Amino acid sequence: MDEIFKQQVYEVTRLIPKGRVSTYGAIAKAVGFPNHSRHVGKAMGGCPKNVPAHRVISSSGTLSVPEFQSKLEAEGHIIENFRIKNFKKLFWDPLKEL
Repeated sequence: MDEIFKQQVYEVTRLIPKGRVSTYGAIAKAVGFPNHSRHVGKAMGGCPKNVPAHRVISSSGTLSVPEFQSKLEAEGHIIENFRIKNFKKLFWDPLKEL
C-alpha cells in the first residue's frame, strides 16, 4: 500500500473530534479515493498510536474491531450489539466538516 495514502488517511483520522465517528468510506472520499474504503481499513490496521482508529467504523454504524468498544464508550458512545447508537447524529463527514 502506498505510504502517502496511509499518511493522508492518518491525517484525516486525527481530525475526527472526540465523541464523533467517521467511516472508512468517508475517509477514502476525503483523501481522493472514493472506492477504497477497504484500503482505509487496511491502513488503520497498522496505524500509529496517535491515530484514533477506534473512531472509524463501517458505514452501517457497526464496529469493525470489537476491542474498540471500550474506547468508544469512554468517549460517551452507547453501543448495542456492536452498533453505535445515534450513529447518524454522531457521524463526522470530513468533506463537510473540513
